[in-house]
Amino acid sequence: MIFDYLLSALALGMTFLFGSTGEIITEKAGHLNLGIPGIMCVGAAGGCAALHYLVVGGVMNGFVLVFVGILASFLAAAAMGLLYSFLAVTLKANQNVTGLALTTFGVGLMKFIIFDLKEGNSIPYLKALDAFRFPFSEQTNGLKYCGVMVFLAIIVALVASFVLFKTRTGLHLRAVGENPATADAAGINVTMYKYAATCVGSGIAGLGGLCYVMDYAGSREAYLSIEALGWLAIALVIFALWRPHMSIWGSVIFGALFIAGSFVPSLIPLKFLQTMETAPLLKMLPYLVTIIVLIITSIKDKKENQPPASLGLSYFREER
Repeated sequence: MIFDYLLSALALGMTFLFGSTGEIITEKAGHLNLGIPGIMCVGAAGGCAALHYLVVGGVMNGFVLVFVGILASFLAAAAMGLLYSFLAVTLKANQNVTGLALTTFGVGLMKFIIFDLKEGNSIPYLKALDAFRFPFSEQTNGLKYCGVMVFLAIIVALVASFVLFKTRTGLHLRAVGENPATADAAGINVTMYKYAATCVGSGIAGLGGLCYVMDYAGSREAYLSIEALGWLAIALVIFALWRPHMSIWGSVIFGALFIAGSFVPSLIPLKFLQTMETAPLLKMLPYLVTIIVLIITSIKDKKENQPPASLGLSYFREER
């Protein structure tokens, strides 16, 4: 039972990991993108739509299904990032309002797209479930959730961390997020970095939605839960202190806390944990932990634990 709990926490955590990694990249460029929940929804819709048409067209090759599904999910979410960039970077729109508008739009667009992805009583895109759960699709325990996208999430987080903190490109990106005027004066193309970081970050975040539907939940109603998971992915950014590699273990903790209501009552035989009223309270644990971490990091007031200095602020070149 404990083994299944840990495996399920790991698998669910990868949804958060994709979302937080994408948001970290975006925030390192100085943009607070509260549209991540909507972007994850669109990523799921894009991937599921591509899989639907592949399966209906008779394509059942596992590699093709996974590759095209992931690519479609990334591109659909990246398009949302491009829209955010146009509004927040080019038009200098308020970042908070823009992000919230994208979340509302993304959730609605996802429901519109996925609701119609059915053929009679069957859901074609769910026939690709075994391909995404490879190599553990035949397992009957929690291991079956640890498919292709679980490994991909960890690889993406490690690569993002390396690029951000060990390469010149990452140095330039962090400079843009800390002080865009200084970066601009040093010859760094601020607009290009902001666009690239937001689009790539959004694309990565979008994979979290597809991961939840095709790797973890694997059900017709799975898409209805993605928005809530997107908000937790944003919270994970604070928990991980804007470091993608720290998001890896942080995502597993968040996954374990989120599903605690389903597993803890059976693992810990305490009567008050086994009541119906306790489950919603246990689902609050990830948010509570994030608040505690935020308080601790604020008290310590270390620069390396703080968000980028220009986060949420539009850059006006004529003012430098």
